[in-house]
Amino acid sequence: MNQQRRERPVLTRDRMSRRLAHVSDLHIGRSVESDARAVRLCQALVAARVDHVVVTGDVTHRGRHRELARFEETFAPLRDSGRLTVIPGNHDRLGDDVADLIMSGDRVQASVAPGLFLVQVNSTGPHNRSWLTGHGQLELEDLEAVDEVLARAPARHLVVLLMHHHPLPLPEDRAVERLSSWMGWRFTHELERGQELLDRVRGRCDLLLHGHRHVPYERRPFDDLRPVRVFNAGSSTELGRACIFTHMAGEMVTDPTWLDAFGVVPDDVWPELTDTGASVSAGDRRSAL
Repeated sequence: MNQQRRERPVLTRDRMSRRLAHVSDLHIGRSVESDARAVRLCQALVAARVDHVVVTGDVTHRGRHRELARFEETFAPLRDSGRLTVIPGNHDRLGDDVADLIMSGDRVQASVAPGLFLVQVNSTGPHNRSWLTGHGQLELEDLEAVDEVLARAPARHLVVLLMHHHPLPLPEDRAVERLSSWMGWRFTHELERGQELLDRVRGRCDLLLHGHRHVPYERRPFDDLRPVRVFNAGSSTELGRACIFTHMAGEMVTDPTWLDAFGVVPDDVWPELTDTGASVSAGDRRSAL
């Protein structure tokens, strides 16, 4: 008796996993060494064949045109292939103020990449023209615009919100931030409407990716069937690595991992948030790719 041959299932692009890389706080122009690390990081992202890369602000260190030009030259392989989305940070408002060159137009925008619905939020403000006022700005109009944009999110796409400033309190990374907090300055404060933003996107957004603080953290503010997960990438040039999210048909298929550009990754990549009353369990800490 002849056995019927089973046909292999057709593996369509909708059923294939893709990888999103989160990069932040490159501070191009800070030093020759730092810029060299940015070059190596981009090379690693290209070699890994990631599907899309997002950069969540502080692209430049002093907000200079020449620093932005250096970034564009460094990340040209990703930009020219349509695999790069960038939003500004407070450092990009310094000097020549290149924020509008990074993200022109509305403060809240949306774009679609393969398998992704990206909501870009410009959390900077005119006060960021000063080194000592690095805190973010999020107005009621911005929240309403996020509501409107999320209503247009297509099915079977991972919904990712990008912003520079942190929506929830985080421990101070360095001495200047501890001094700012002790003095009562707003320099290191979280966004005033950060919690309201999270309440609005709850159940409609999968990832909120930000930067600003240079030490990476993960937060899970809600215990939902579709929980929004909040990630800070840290400073990718200081750390020498990018966070990778693998997704398929609008869902995460693995826990986030690290793509290391230099072959060395600290064991503790998600420090515990004991200073803020929240914690990340040992099971939440991720290893390198």
